[in-house]
Amino acid sequence: MPTSQDMTTALDPGLLDALQHQVAVFARRAEQTRLGGTGQLRNSMDRAAYLLLNRLDQEGPMGVKALAAGMGIDSSTVTRQVAPLVDTGLVKRTSHPEDGRAVVLQLSQRGLARLEEVRSSRRQLMVEVTEGWTPDERESFCTLLTRFNTALSARQSGQTAGTGSGSAAGSVSGADAGKAAGSESAPTS
Repeated sequence: MPTSQDMTTALDPGLLDALQHQVAVFARRAEQTRLGGTGQLRNSMDRAAYLLLNRLDQEGPMGVKALAAGMGIDSSTVTRQVAPLVDTGLVKRTSHPEDGRAVVLQLSQRGLARLEEVRSSRRQLMVEVTEGWTPDERESFCTLLTRFNTALSARQSGQTAGTGSGSAAGSVSGADAGKAAGSESAPTS
C-alpha cells in the first residue's frame, strides 16, 4: 500500500503547489471579506457566528455537546462562541422539551432574521463573484468545494475521506452541497 509520501511524489508537485497556494489565497480573501456579502457593512457576520446560527436553523434546538460534535469542535469553543450570540439575542437558552433540567440552544426570531439578512447578502456576493459562470460551473465548483471540505474534516477527525466519484462527498448535488456547506464540513476555530 503506497504511503502518503509516495502519493505526493507521484502527483505533479507544481500542481500541488498551485493548489495549496490557491487554497491559502482563498482562506485569506475569505477572512478579509468574511464573505460578508454585498451592501452595508452590517450584513457581514463572523464565520463562527454564521456557522453556529446556520446549524441551529437547519437542525433545530440542541445542546452544546451536540452542537460541538456536529461542527467538529470542542464544547468549550462552542460555549465561548455562543456567549455573544446569547448576549445579543440571536440565540436563546431554553429547557430541553423532554428533559426540563437540560438546556438547549435555540435560534431566536431575531437570530433567524439576522441570518436571513446575511444569507441574502452572501447569495448576492456569490452571484457577483461567479458572474459569467455557467450553472454547471457553479454546480461543479460547489460539489468540489464540498468534497474538499469533507476530506479536510475527515482528515482532522482521523477518518479516511472518500475520494472516488462514488463517495458520498463526491456525489453531492449543488442543492445538497448548499445544505452540506451550511452544516459544518470543514473545521472551524
